[in-house]
Amino acid sequence: MENQGKKLAVLIDADNASISSISFILEEIAKFGIASVKRVYGDWSSEALKKWRDVLLPHAITPVQQFAYTKGKDATDMILIIDAMDLLYAGALDGFCIVSSDSDFTPLASRIRENGLSVYGFGKKSTPEAFKKACDKFIYVENLVVDPEVKNGEDEELTLVQDKKIAEAIKTTDSKAVQQTKEIALPEAIDRATLNLIYKAVKDNADENGWANLGMVGQYISAVKPDFDSRNYGRAKLSGLIKTLNLFETKIEMSQMYLRKIKKQSIA
Repeated sequence: MENQGKKLAVLIDADNASISSISFILEEIAKFGIASVKRVYGDWSSEALKKWRDVLLPHAITPVQQFAYTKGKDATDMILIIDAMDLLYAGALDGFCIVSSDSDFTPLASRIRENGLSVYGFGKKSTPEAFKKACDKFIYVENLVVDPEVKNGEDEELTLVQDKKIAEAIKTTDSKAVQQTKEIALPEAIDRATLNLIYKAVKDNADENGWANLGMVGQYISAVKPDFDSRNYGRAKLSGLIKTLNLFETKIEMSQMYLRKIKKQSIA
């Protein structure tokens, strides 16, 4: 894949990043390229950052020390930005991954993109809109982290309920209906603005017959809304979300998925 050869710098703000999410974030970054540089910034003399030591060595992340010289001033942000600019002008990278929910990195993301490099942001859903918009792609860590307790507790209970429903369906219908029962779960409600954006993406990328390539649609949506992620709506991929909406018809040509808005049937 074209992204596999990209060299990326992963810069982590320890004051605004969760330790438990790091392994998941690095797995996600692997989809975009190779993490050639991995650094985490903070005041390592602080008790609050002690737990970070358990994840640094396993993931080969280099800690960068920055003392808080003045109370109330975030010196960590400054050293991260300085390092980022040094790496940028060295010219050996194809992109940056900034792990933080701090809007102070908005100018940095914008400056990197001005130089033609990609910026991938990783932070909480509460991250200010300005920083999210400044990135080429912004991924919510909530979509990456899997809580073992939830997975083995609530999800297990939900699975049991679903299994019972499927078992009942087996008694009354054929295997095709059983498959539909398995797929009956719907994603979280999609907001009107995002839905309109999907409509516009399809319209602007459609051919004369109204068909639009799913890949082009996805690129269009990400360009307009960097924090868009189908996982926000309970689907691992955009194709799954599109099918669940039941608003578009789809087809496959040469291993490529195409979609167009379902035409309203005229009433005779």
